[in-house]
Formats: sequence, C-alpha cells, structure tokens
Amino acid sequence: MAGKRTARRILAGGVALAAAGWALREVPAELGVRPLGSGPDRVSRMRRSSQFREGAFFNPMPEPTTLMTAPPPSLLGELAKNKEQRRPGGAVPLRVPPSSPPPADGLRAVWYGHASTLVEIEGKRVLFDPVWSKRVSPSQLVGPKRHHPVPVAIGELPEIDAIAISHDHYDHLDMATVRTLTGTQKAPFLVPLGIGAHLERWGVPAYRIIELDWDEEAEVAGLRFVATAARHFSGRTFTRNDTLWGSWVVAGASKRVFYAGDSGYFEGYRGIGSAHGPFDLTLMPIGAYSPAWPDIHMDPEEAVNAHLDLGGELLLPVHWATFTLALHPWAEPVERLWREAKARDVKIVVPRPGEAVDTTAAPAVDGWWETLG
Repeated sequence: MAGKRTARRILAGGVALAAAGWALREVPAELGVRPLGSGPDRVSRMRRSSQFREGAFFNPMPEPTTLMTAPPPSLLGELAKNKEQRRPGGAVPLRVPPSSPPPADGLRAVWYGHASTLVEIEGKRVLFDPVWSKRVSPSQLVGPKRHHPVPVAIGELPEIDAIAISHDHYDHLDMATVRTLTGTQKAPFLVPLGIGAHLERWGVPAYRIIELDWDEEAEVAGLRFVATAARHFSGRTFTRNDTLWGSWVVAGASKRVFYAGDSGYFEGYRGIGSAHGPFDLTLMPIGAYSPAWPDIHMDPEEAVNAHLDLGGELLLPVHWATFTLALHPWAEPVERLWREAKARDVKIVVPRPGEAVDTTAAPAVDGWWETLG
C-alpha cells in the first residue's frame, strides 16, 4: 500500500511538473526581443529619436523623474497584508457591448476593463491597449490576476480599424491577445518606436506595424493618429527603456480623442492640448499610483489636471478596477476622481465594463462601485 501511495505521489508530481513546463513554454517569447538587435532600419530610427541616448529612451521633461527600477523591498510584504481591501467585495457588474454599427459622425466608447478600451469615432473603431489574458505577467501561473472577466470574448469583437498600443508593459501589451488579433482582425498596430520588434516576433506581419516617434503621425482608415508624449518607462525584463512609451491623439473630421496610456503628470499636457485639442473625450489613467513611484503613474487629482490641460470635454477613467497593481484600496481611485471632478466642475463618466458611452449623452455617475469598495 505504501508503495502505491509513493507511486501516486511521484506520478502526481510528474504531472504537475509537466503542466508547469507546458505553461512556462511561452515565457521566452513573452519577454519579447531587444529592439537594438532587430534590424538596421528600426535601430536607425530609434537612434535618431530625440528621446533616445546612450542606448535607451528617456523622459525629456524638465521635471525630475525618478523611475522605479525594482520594487521596493517592502512591497511584497505590504501586498500580502489587507488583500481584501485591494479587490472588489463582490462580482463587478458587466454589460454586453452593443453590436450596432458605430455612429457615422459621432463618438462612442466601450471600456473593457483596466486600460483596454474600444473607441468608435466617426464610423471607425480603434482598440487601445487590448489585454484579454487572465494574468498580466510573462507567465499565466503567477502575477496579477483579473478581478472580473472581459465582457466580450476576443473572437466576438467587431471589425477593428486600428489597434493602438501605448507601451510594452504586460498590462498594456499582451502577447496572447496580439496573436489572436493578428489572426482574427486585419487592423494595423500603431506602436511607439521599438515595440514593432516584439510584434514581429509574435507573428504580426511587418506591413501591419506602424512605429512612430513622439509627434509623428499616420493616417489609418481616414483617422489621424499622432504619437504624443508620456512620462513613463518601458521594459518586459530587467532591461529598461529599450522601447519608447507614449500617448495617442486620434482625430477625425470633427471628433478628437486623447488616450494617455500610463504616465505621471507633466506640464507637457498643455502643449498637447494646444497642438491637437480640444478633445471630446480623454481616456485618463487613475489607478496604480503610489508614493514609491510618483513620477510614472498619476493619481486621480492629477488625471483631472491633465484633462483640463488638454482641453478635455468628457473624462473616462481607465487603469483601475481590473488588476491589483498598487497598495491603495480597490475603489479609492474612482472615489477620489469623483470628488475632484465635482469640486472642479469636470464632466466624467464611470461606465461598468462593457457599457457603451455616447459622448453626447453620457450617463450621470451613479456610484455603482460603492457596494463593492
């Protein structure tokens, strides 16, 4: 009997090791590639960038920037405490996105969770930072896990006209999602300099990759895309800043959208607003802030400041609710945003994941998250 139990334990251990090995097989690809070794054309463009020097990209803002090169030693211990405060207290309510065609001359947005957002502008669809994986990590065995499902299966997305990526961190650039969209959609990927190297490794054809430096632009499906600045950093390994990060301006004939990606607050938002605004809609990150990294993630009050600098009409908050990436309570970002918006008479909308928002008839904020906070 003891021999049988030992055999079963050995068999179970072997199965577990095999399963772990299978799950880890994609980790090398998830890490991406070093763009400086990906080809002379890309490298030449990177080296010509005003944001590139001594082998890496940097933040050129006059404000000092202290980047978090490694998590503070106390972070893991703090994450283990009071975990229940950093996740919703119940099921996050989801909505089924509309299947109707996008408004031909209007502006509609569907927030899927975290930063992933579909913007329908003047009859065209733009998908920002799509992430459908269960975890934002190089391995689906470990790392921050979703607090709610994506409200629509990736295979059920409507036809997309453009996919815009802000930077290469795992919660904004997801290999599995990119691979699926490459097979199910025909849209090009618009990315900051260097990120095209990752996409090529993951099977995206070169003709579907548009790499831009800050202040460069491209026209896709009749929309004007401008890569604009952000105060952040990049890297999928311990090597930092070998790809560029950024934000996006998307302009149609009459409607304009600004997507901030990840960024700390900086004075340059006024310049972006002057050059490309005003904006009918801004998608502003409000979560994952911390005193340990004040320069690279803005807090909710700073998101309102940036929105006003940009000349924004309606603010839709992103980068909250879906993954725990900082120590603040789950609902704190949106509570702070709501207070600041009311105090400064800023129009915001806080949709449930999957809920469509028409910017001309945005619903009033109803505090749907309050019972979960």
